[in-house]
Parts: sequence; structure tokens; C-alpha cells
Amino acid sequence: MYDGPYCVLSIVGNRAFKRLCYEVLDHDPTHRDIRRFFRRFRAALTGRGLNLRGVTTDGSDLYPRPISEVFGAVEHQVCRFHILAELNKAVLRAIARVRKQLAAQEPQLPRGRPGTPEAKRKARRRRHLQRKVGDLFEHRHLFVKRHLAEGERQTLRRITRGLPQLRALRRVVEEIHLLFDRRCRTETALAKLARLRAQVRHFKAMRPIFQKLESPDLEKALTFLDDSLLGSTSNAVERGNRRHRKMQKAVYRVRTQATIRGRIALDMFREIQGPPRAETMKALHHTRLR
Repeated sequence: MYDGPYCVLSIVGNRAFKRLCYEVLDHDPTHRDIRRFFRRFRAALTGRGLNLRGVTTDGSDLYPRPISEVFGAVEHQVCRFHILAELNKAVLRAIARVRKQLAAQEPQLPRGRPGTPEAKRKARRRRHLQRKVGDLFEHRHLFVKRHLAEGERQTLRRITRGLPQLRALRRVVEEIHLLFDRRCRTETALAKLARLRAQVRHFKAMRPIFQKLESPDLEKALTFLDDSLLGSTSNAVERGNRRHRKMQKAVYRVRTQATIRGRIALDMFREIQGPPRAETMKALHHTRLR
């Protein structure tokens, strides 16, 4: 998490969503910083007799090499949310390109009302293309949504009439979502991914759109299918970052390296005191009811 000129590195437990280790840097992190941070965390685990079984990160190239150097052959899961977000951006860019192509096909009309049959035909054609472009913009979310209701499917069929490339695009998106189904194993998902990559290669228009399908990060994003304890997303860290942002607005405004470090330490201390405090309040309420 970046906070002005500072960068906060965090390791958060996926089950309790509590920060386990952190470090505040005054520069952009490098592999050397990540290795030092991971070694400090490994020493803390060793001192408590614990072992790291798996780690989930985003798609940054800062993590793979330090993870293998410090923790060895530990399971490394790339956040599937970040992978899907990149693919969704590519799909929306493809739809925007189609909208631009349709807008370029609009015939030019002279000023005034169309009087001749040819002018009226062009006016109808222009209105049809404008309506098509508007529908594709208004309902663009239907191309990346995971589950569609029957009414949404009918809308999608209507707005893609005459545009078979967009229907094929939606089918590819559905296949991508099926890769992350927990009922599958990683081996099955990888076989599906290989078939999907082969299908996309046959469509030259889709090849630049789905370059992310060729990325090895997508294969790492399927690791969680064979491990029920491994988090499929980095939501634990993102949740802690969102909490920190919210706390910044309400608690303090002076953001120095020492202040950020002290505020995170105080937040971790309050998390430790949370369960005993809840038990105390419960006992007090129970006593008052008597």
C-alpha cells in the first residue's frame, strides 16, 4: 500500500484477517526489501514453531523470486481477482473498439430533413447504428458478469445480433469463469485452459485481447483448487489496507514514516485486545441483566 512517498508492506492471515507483520519503507520496494521482509517473517514463524504452508499475492513480479529464495517450494497463489480484473479490462476495451467501428459506419447526412428515399434509408441506418452503439455501452457489464439472469441473456442476444465476434467473446468469458470453479481440480482447470488458449489462437481478432491468457500468472491463479486452506484472493491484505485508509481520514492527518508505523502498531494492539474486551463486555451485560 502506497501512502504518499511511503510504502507499507503487510502480511495478513487469511483466516482471521489480522495483520501479522508489516514494514514501512520510504521508497519503492525492491527484491532486496521483499527478501529482508520475508526473512524477518520467517524468523518470527520459526520462533513460534510454525511453518508457512502457502502464500497469496497479487500479480506483481516483486514476489515470486523472493518467495522461492526465502520459503522454498511453498504454494504460491496469484490473486484470481486481479487476473479476472485484467481480463475484464481487455474485454471492455474490445467492446469499445467495436463501438468505435460501428460509429465510423454511420452514413453522413445533409442538413435538414431527409427528403429522398436514399436519404431516408441513410437516416434509418444512422439511427440503427446509434441505437446499437448506445446499447453496447449501456449493457457492457453483461459481457464480464459471471452469472446472467434469463432477462439479461435475452438482452445480450438482442444487442449482439449481427455481431458474432461479441457472442464468441462472451462465450470465452464464460469459459474463463469456469476455470475458477472450486469443484474442479487444478489439473482439470489447466486442461481447460490449454483448450481455451487453442481456441482463442484461431480468432485473430481475439489474440491481442486475451494475451493475459498466455501469462503464467493465470496458471498460478488456479493453485487454490487443490488446497482448501489457500486463499484464492489477496482480499485479506486489501481489507487491511481499506481499514487503514478509513482510519487515516478519521484519526490523523500528519503522515510521516514514524506516524504510520506507530498507527499500524496501535491498530494491531487493539486487534489483540479485541476478544478479551468482547468477553468483558458480554460479562458486564450479563451481570446487569441479573
